[in-house]
Amino acid sequence: MSKLGDDIYRAMRHDIVFGKLEAQSKIRLSNLKETYGASVPTLREILNRLVSEGFVLAEGQRGHIVTPMSAEGLREIADLRILLESSALEKSIQRGDLNWEERIISAHYRLAQMEKQMQAGDDAVREAWKKYDWEYHQALISACGSSELLSLHGITFDKYLRYQMRLLTFRGEVAADEHKLMRDAALDRDAKTAVALLRAHILGGVEHSLQLFR
Repeated sequence: MSKLGDDIYRAMRHDIVFGKLEAQSKIRLSNLKETYGASVPTLREILNRLVSEGFVLAEGQRGHIVTPMSAEGLREIADLRILLESSALEKSIQRGDLNWEERIISAHYRLAQMEKQMQAGDDAVREAWKKYDWEYHQALISACGSSELLSLHGITFDKYLRYQMRLLTFRGEVAADEHKLMRDAALDRDAKTAVALLRAHILGGVEHSLQLFR
């Protein structure tokens, strides 16, 4: 795929994750061509990639739709995220160096500033908050040594993020404290505690989301 194709793919995936392309909505090539300025062959290639990753569903002769969202779908994605992220976190704690520790500290600082604004009711920073949340979790697992694991985790994290952006599931001080405790456990090289905190953090987010799911 060309650089232009990669850029359009990232834009479409972003629009799916952040709800601009709504779940279960029909995908029409004519609309995509107008929105993203790409040729039909390029758009077909992008759709095939999004289908393979699970963001789009192919419906045979009827074309494509944005993948639906459901309570059961959220549970499945959360379970997969726990599996992948726990493994990557354990490996990173074993392998991480001073640069890894610096990434965690700086990423957590940026996230904590956004969390303070969210707690103050500033919804305007919602997308920035999730950006820094992603960067923090990415920093925690960035020393795992496996590009394949990081790639799979990235896809899974974005699927999980779709639900969070739909439901605005910010759990306030509880989530902020969990992030801080995970930081401390990782820096202390306490893999068992860090993984337990990560699991509780993700499952807590799921339960909070399911209360709001409609």
